[in-house]
This record gives sequence, C-alpha cells and structure tokens, in this order.
Amino acid sequence: MPRLCFALAFVFLLGTTAYSATTLPLPQGKFDYAWLKGQARHLASQPYVSHAGELPAVLKKLSWDQYMQLAFNPEHALWRNDPASLFRAELFHLGLFYQTPVTVYEIIDGIPREIDYTPDLFQYGSSGIKGKDLPKNLGFAGFRFRYHTDWRRDLVAFLGASYFRAVGGEMQYGMSARGLAVDTALPRDEEFPVFTHFWLEKPAPGSDTATVYALLDSPSVTGAYRFDIRPGHTLTMRVDAAIYPRKPIERLGIAPLTSMFLTAENDRRMSHDWRPEIHDSDGLLMHNGNGEWLWRPLNNPPFLRYNAYMDFNPKGFGLLQRDQNFDHYQDDGVFYDKRPSVWVEPLGNWGKGYVVLVEIANLDETFDNIVAFWNPAEPVQPGQELLYSYNLYWGTKPPVQNRLAHTKDTFTGLGGVVGLPRKYYSQRFAVDFAGGDLAMIGTNSTIRPVLETSAGRIEITSVRPQHAIQGFRCMFDVVPPDETQNPINLRLYLEADGRPLTETWIYQWTPPAPQDRKLYNPGHLEKQPGVE
Repeated sequence: MPRLCFALAFVFLLGTTAYSATTLPLPQGKFDYAWLKGQARHLASQPYVSHAGELPAVLKKLSWDQYMQLAFNPEHALWRNDPASLFRAELFHLGLFYQTPVTVYEIIDGIPREIDYTPDLFQYGSSGIKGKDLPKNLGFAGFRFRYHTDWRRDLVAFLGASYFRAVGGEMQYGMSARGLAVDTALPRDEEFPVFTHFWLEKPAPGSDTATVYALLDSPSVTGAYRFDIRPGHTLTMRVDAAIYPRKPIERLGIAPLTSMFLTAENDRRMSHDWRPEIHDSDGLLMHNGNGEWLWRPLNNPPFLRYNAYMDFNPKGFGLLQRDQNFDHYQDDGVFYDKRPSVWVEPLGNWGKGYVVLVEIANLDETFDNIVAFWNPAEPVQPGQELLYSYNLYWGTKPPVQNRLAHTKDTFTGLGGVVGLPRKYYSQRFAVDFAGGDLAMIGTNSTIRPVLETSAGRIEITSVRPQHAIQGFRCMFDVVPPDETQNPINLRLYLEADGRPLTETWIYQWTPPAPQDRKLYNPGHLEKQPGVE
C-alpha cells in the first residue's frame, strides 16, 4: 500500500512537535539562493512560532479514504500549457495527517509569485468537503512533479515535515529522504523540522532539470535548501543546504534517509505474513573515506538499536534494496522488488563524524523503522552557518560500483551439526558473496574468511563455492557468551593471498531471550545408541 506519510512523521504530525510557518517579505529584485539563506539566518535569530493545526476542523477529521478523494485537478498543473516544458507541478491538499499550511511560490524569470488556494485547483470526489467553503488563504500540504515521459505518474513528491521521495527508471516509490533530522533516537521526542515554504522555478524550455528551493524551520534550527532534480533511469538530486541552529543540537542528522524493514531471510522475527520478505531496503552500504566498502544488512530488532560508524570525509553511504528478485517477495501489489535504493554522495569535505543507523522495532509494513544519516562530530551551536552539499541518487543501483565482490545474501538460523543432538544454543550465519573476481577463482586457490566477533565464540567455519551465483558462501556459528541479550557485532570478508576479494560484511545480532533459545533436538537423535 502507498505510504503518503512516513512512520516517524506520523508521530510528529499527530502532535509531539509543532510545525511553523511565517510570512516572508518579497526579495528586492530577483529571487536567488543567497536571498533565501539570508531569510533563514534571520529567522534563526527570532523566536520559533508554530502554526500547527491552522486549518478548518473539517479537514482535520477526514478519514484516509476521504483524504484520498482530495485530488489535484491536472488541468491546472503548473506549466501544463507550455509545450516546451518537460515538467508539470501539482499540489497536495491539506487535511488528515497534513495539518500545517505550506506556502508555495512559482518563479518565472526570477520573479516569485505566491500560488493562492482556490477551489477549482482540486477535485473533492466523495470526501464531503466543499471547496467553496474553505478559506482562500488555506495553503497547501506540499507538491509533486511529473515528467513528460509519463504525465500520469509521480516523479518526486515533497509531503509531510521535510520528507520527500523520488523514483528511478522503475517509476516506483519506496523509501524517503528528509531535509534534516534532529535528535533522532535520543531518550526524548525527536524533533521534525518542516519545509514551510517552497519556490518552484519554471524550468527553461526543453530543460531536463527542475529546481526547487525550500525554507526549513523548527524549534531548534532553520535552513535554506536548493534541489536540482534530473530524472533518468537513476534520478539525480543535487542538494545544497545552509543550516542555522537556534540552539545547541545534540544529534544533527545530515542527508537523512528513512525506510521500512519488517522481515527477510536474515531476520524472521516478524515472519507471520505469507510473503517471504517485506522491506523497502535490505542494507546500509558505506564507502568510507579510507576507501573501505562496508555492507550492513538491516534488521527488525526487538528493541531500538543505535549504531554509529566513525568516518572522516566519507565518500558515500545509502540504504539499498539489493534484492530485486520478485520470487523473494511474491508481492504483486506494491512490488518491493522494484523499490529504489538511495545513495548519498557528499560533495566537498564533510570532516569527522559518523554514519548513523537507527533500527526500530516494527510490527507493520506501513510504518518506517529505519533511519540513516551523517552526524558531524563537531558540536552544533547557535549562530553557526553549516553548509552541506551532496547528490542523492534514486535507482536500482548506486552510481559508484565497488570492484570487490558484494554481499548477495545473508541467511540466519539455528546452529549446530546436522545429525547430532545440540548441547547448547548457537546461531548459524550463511553469507553469500558474488561479483568482483570471485568467478575467476580457480580450484587451486585458497579462500580464507577474515572473521571477527565482539563477544561469544565462533565455530564450524567454512567457505565453499556457490556456482549458482558464481560466488562463495561463508558459514559459521556464533555461540553467545551468556544468557543476556547484549548485541554481538560481527565482521567478515574473504581474502586470497592476503588480498581482500569482497566488501566487508558487518552485522549486529541480538541473541534471543534465554527462554526462546530452543534447541529443537528430534527425539530419534537423543535416543541413538552410543550418542551422548
């Protein structure tokens, strides 16, 4: 099912943190990014003012089905009547979860014009809403772009807090990105900054790039953003962000990505659904500043998990949907096999910091529970100007491919030796690697696993060819050190003659509670003569 709002935003929109909007003066002369940065800097010196919920009560009480009836009239799409424009823009109606008015401007030849809400912009269907009874200064919830290759399908949408999504060549929505994350996974409510104003610049005739400017606001921070959006089999967004803190921020998230992971071959804690796998992304890929490639499969843990991977001037990171095999999902409704990956490519030096991964316990696929972002190491203080530029790539594969073999699959299950009774609990891991030079490895070469664990012990380790994928499988068991559920960190790559052949697989495994560590020994094994 489509998720027009995202799980973490759900909490926000329901009232834990307030949106804000403010009236902005028109620029003296033509609009430009420098002017917008000046407005954001000035706003950061002013007290935060919330405008949450400033819309008629009838719109707040809509059901999901009623809200879905509020459809923009495509006859009024921006730039529809310009045959030279490759883009059209449509607006989202306020209501249901979207209860803070957003101001939208159109920029033509550098001059901004505010777009007024009028009833004829929307079709109200069976919602029960009468557009003529709504105020003319109602505002909007957000907007979307469509592209000349298919005027009926979305290219990108900005809707809810600072969330936005885009599609690659598969034209399939999946995970989302945000303008900024503030205090994610701390022992208090997360703060969700909001894009309160958008400026949509009319593309030049025949141009394949659309530009959007946005003003961000929240109790802790303001920001000025520019998005240059170029569609393609891999859609590219160039993002420029100028961030102005109002107060100290303990955990600032740059280029945050948000996704959903419920169950998969490596984590079947929530495997009650008939579909084998349910997720928008299956792993976090990191390309460190030192050149190392790290692959971290995602999990749906029984409790919130926070991991921070230190780096200096990262080359890139992203949440990927590597598994694109329909048979692994069997979902012919939302097509998880077609969900795009999103790769963050920093532009310039980002210095010292951390790629953060947050995994939240999840019971339902309509809620996002995975967050990844860059957290700068330097303290964030009021009065600063923090400038970040990066590219976002939306598509089935990241733009930069690792020449080493990559992790194809991660399987987990009960450990032990088949045919022998288990005396203690262990967890089996089977990690498949493919690509790189693995298909060229001869029978006279020795492949060695380089394997580490932060706790417990490793046993029954093996490496063997997997001809079906032209790769290799490493199998091993992990025995927990005690009966606690303290997470255990694992690290693995394959090498030959001291040379790495694969990316580095990293994993965090939480052992089950003692009462759940069942050995499942069949009775006939326990009764074999001579077997102790």
